[in-house]
Parts: sequence; structure tokens; C-alpha cells
Amino acid sequence: MGFTVAIIGRPNVGKSTLFNRLTGERVAIVDDISGVTRDRHYGTVEWNGKTFDLIDTGGFVARSSDVFETEIRRQVKIAIDESDLLIFMMDVTTGITDFDDDVIKMLRKSKKKVFVAVNKVDNNVRHLEATQFYAAGFEDVFFVSSITGSGTGEILDAVAAQIQEPDSSDVLKEKGLPRFAIVGQPNAGKSTLLNALTGQERTLVTDIAGTTRDSIHTRYQLFDKDFILIDTAGIRKKAAVKEDLEFYTVIRAIKAVDDSDVCLLVIDANSGIESQDLAILQMIEKKHKGLVILVNKWDMMEKVTNTMRDLEVKIREKIAPFRDVPIIFISALEKTRIFQAMEEALKVFENKQLKVSTSKLNEVMQEALASYHPPAVRGSHIKIKYVTQMPASVPTFVFFTNYPNDIREAYRNYLENKLREAFPLSGVPINIFFRKK
Repeated sequence: MGFTVAIIGRPNVGKSTLFNRLTGERVAIVDDISGVTRDRHYGTVEWNGKTFDLIDTGGFVARSSDVFETEIRRQVKIAIDESDLLIFMMDVTTGITDFDDDVIKMLRKSKKKVFVAVNKVDNNVRHLEATQFYAAGFEDVFFVSSITGSGTGEILDAVAAQIQEPDSSDVLKEKGLPRFAIVGQPNAGKSTLLNALTGQERTLVTDIAGTTRDSIHTRYQLFDKDFILIDTAGIRKKAAVKEDLEFYTVIRAIKAVDDSDVCLLVIDANSGIESQDLAILQMIEKKHKGLVILVNKWDMMEKVTNTMRDLEVKIREKIAPFRDVPIIFISALEKTRIFQAMEEALKVFENKQLKVSTSKLNEVMQEALASYHPPAVRGSHIKIKYVTQMPASVPTFVFFTNYPNDIREAYRNYLENKLREAFPLSGVPINIFFRKK
């Protein structure tokens, strides 16, 4: 079950800069104009062996009639409701403002764990000034500079300490049932797919200890199949959620991906694979989950010759380099190929558990190495001695070589392609490492 952290605070205190710093990515727009973060951004942070989801929200302004600020206010309330921990950011150069007071009042009502991050503390004078922020009444206060990164390690340590190890008593995980998350953009047909598979309108919902509070887990036991479907659409609507379904959907989708083994990415045949679909796909890959792409609403497409083949080629071009993914064209409404889609998801689940003996692995890969040697570096020949598989959540292969840091990306891709040709790895992101021998 994923752990979710949201960064909140009034506009222009440096939330997006902190987000970029913690995730190591530059995806949030950073500007000095109040309210530039109108869209939400989310990323994955790994620290001290723990992983958590980080959400960057827009600047909170209470009692504003501005349409964007009203929207952001809703988002922040949803973030507070749906996150496990909140990083509340303020600015040392302004002190605690009236806007900050509005956020403080809201946080006290929430009873969520709050870390205060006082930003722009980059010299001794400001360090002294920052002590006034203890007056906000929160126990955990951190002095940071999101631009230089000062103090961010301490916040990450504290967040990691809050993340509990998974509860091994989860009944379903003990039984080893595959867990499939249905994800995708709003209106792609996720709920229709779930209802088509179960043959019922939301009546197979079970309350299972340890499942996330914001996605529906359905036990599927038909046609000699037994697995869990995690749905991220059409879930019970809280009052606040109606106001901003898209943001709520994003948070639920992230948690559903965390809780799954294989993700069924549902895309709309009419629009093809879009940038938001690619963002979801990258998140699935980064979290080392299996993947099946379902092109839904195929019944609405004109039956032109080769349309299916052409669209599949386009999708594979867009999702490169992770092209080895099953793509199934379905109609959830007419129940076309939906059971084939489940068969494919079960195959991907099996592929994810793949174990190859070292002898078999070397037998296959020595042939690949002999037919195409790694390019020489600085006049030295690179020799790969042998390869072995390491235990991990996805198939992970370690190649032992004399120059591990000099293997180029193109050659790494060549080795991955050879592994995929030799072994059933479709739909599974794999790890390849090079080590000194």
C-alpha cells in the first residue's frame, strides 16, 4: 500500500522547487508569479530504502473568488483528506501571514501528521528568524532552502521514518492472488470494463483489511480464474470530491498502481495514446509494475482495413523504448476481447515471477555476446564474463564485466532485447545492472 505525501501552502513559498528537489525531476513550473502551479504534479521519491508518492499542489488562497484560486483551494482540501502526511511550507522572509493562518486552521481540523518546512533559510540571521514558526503549533519544524537543497535530507529522513513496512497479515497477499489495477484517464471506460468483467453493477465489492481506503477491490472468481481487480473509477464520491474529480482520480490511481502487480492501462480508441496516458505508463514502469494496454471503445471505430494494426504500430512507437507490452483492442460495452485481456494480464503476472537458472541464462546470453561484442572504450576491450539473476520485484539481471561504467545505453538495450527474445518477459519492465568482475 502506497504512502502519499502532499506539499501544501500559500502561493509563491517555493513548493514546486521543493517538489523538484525531492523527486529529482524538473516537472513543476517554477516562477515568481503567484499561482503558477495550477496543475497538480506527482512523482515518486526513494529514500533510505523507502518509497513514497509526492504530490505538489497549487498555492492555497482562502476566501478568493478568483476561479483558479477557488479550484486550487478544492485541490488542497482533497490533498489533505487523501494524503498520509503533509508538508506545510511557509516563507521565512514574510513570517506567518494571514494566508498561512488559514491553512493552519484547516490542518488542525484534519488531524493529519504535519511537517512544517520553513523555506529560504539560507543564512544564520534567517535561521534565527525561523524559530518564530514554532508558534504555528506543530511539533515537527524543518528549516530548509529548496533552491540549495539545505535541510531537505532531514525532511526525507523524517518522512521515511513514518512509513511502516507492509503488513504481512494481508490475507490476499498471503494467498498470492494477482492484483490488477484498472487505470487510465477519466471516461476511458474503466468502470464499464469492471462491470463487464464481473457481470454486476458494483456488487462484488469486499472490505479487506489493508486495502487502500480510496479504491475498490473486487475479488474475481469466475471461469477457474481467481484474482483481485483494483478499480480507480466510479468510486464512492465524498462531498468535496465532486468539485475536483480529476485531482482525486490522480491520487487514487497512484495508490492503486502501488497496490497492484499488473496495471491495465485503458485508453480511448478514438483519441489514441495521449500525453497523460504516457505519464501514467511511465509511472507504472518506474514503480516496476506489469503492464497491459487496453484500447477501449473499439466498437466505435470505423472498420477500415488495417486500422488496428496501424494504431498498434503508432502506440508502440510512442511508448518506446518499453515496446514489449501486450496491446489488446477491446469494447468494454460489448464485452469484446475483455476475457482475452484478463488472460494476458495473468500471463504478465507469471512473466513478472520469472526465474532463470544461471546456467540457462549464460547459455543464451553468451551466444548474444559472441554475435555482437560491446564496443571498445579507450582502446580497451570490454569483456562480459557472465550474467546472473538477482531476487527482486521484477526480473533483474546482473552482468559482470571488466568495465561496468563504460557499457553504453545502446548496448544495454541490445542485451535487454536479447533477454526478451529468449524469455517470456512481455509486459514486464526489467532491470539490468553491470558490476565489476
